[in-house]
Amino acid sequence: MVETRRLYHEKLGELKADTVRLGALAGEQVALGTQALLDADLAAAGQVVARDGELDDLTHAIEENVYLLMARENPVAGELRTVMAILRVIHEIERCGDLMVNVAKATRRLFPSSLDPKVRGLIERMGAQAGDQLRLAIEAFSDGDAVQAAALADMDDTMDDLQKTLFRVVLAAGAPDEAALQSAVQVALVGRYYERIADHAVNVSLRVRFMVSGTFRGEGREPGG
Repeated sequence: MVETRRLYHEKLGELKADTVRLGALAGEQVALGTQALLDADLAAAGQVVARDGELDDLTHAIEENVYLLMARENPVAGELRTVMAILRVIHEIERCGDLMVNVAKATRRLFPSSLDPKVRGLIERMGAQAGDQLRLAIEAFSDGDAVQAAALADMDDTMDDLQKTLFRVVLAAGAPDEAALQSAVQVALVGRYYERIADHAVNVSLRVRFMVSGTFRGEGREPGG
C-alpha cells in the first residue's frame, strides 16, 4: 500500500511538472512570436506555427495521463482538485499557443509593411505583458501559491489599457486605401490576441486558487472585467 501511494504521488508530480513544461513552451512561443512580428521575420513566424504541434501533443499526453490516473487511483479532496485543475490549466495554456500562431500568421499578412513606431512600441509592451502574466500564472500553479495567483487579475488591467490604447492609435491613423485598411485590421486583431492570452493567464490563476482553497472566485473577478 505504501509503495502504491508513493507511485501515485510520483505520477501526480509528473503531471504537474509536465503542465509547467507546457507553460514554459507557451511562454517561449509568446517571446518568439512577438519578436517575429516586430522584426517582420517570416522564418521565425514559421517556427512559431511549426512548434505549435509540440504544445498540442504535450497537451493531449497530459490529458490522457490524467484520465488514466483518475481511473486507477480515484483521487479525492485536495488531490482531486489538483487533477481537475491540471485538466483546465493545460487547455488554457494550449489556447495561448494557438493565439501566438494567429500572431505569426498576422506577421505574414502584414509583410512587408513596417509597423508605425507607436504601434510597434505598444505591441512590444503587450507581448512582454502577456509573457509576464503567463509566467506568473504558471509559477503560481507550480508553487501552489494562491496569493501570487490573485495578483493576476490586477495585472490584467495593464493589458486592457494597452489594448485600448492600441485601438485608439490604429483608428487615429486612418486607412487611406484598401492595403492600409487590411493592415489596420491585422494590427487590431494582434492586440486582441495578446489580450486573450492575458485572459487565459487569469483563468489559470483562478484554477490555482481553486486547487489550493477549493473556491473558484474569492475576491477576484472575471477576466476582462
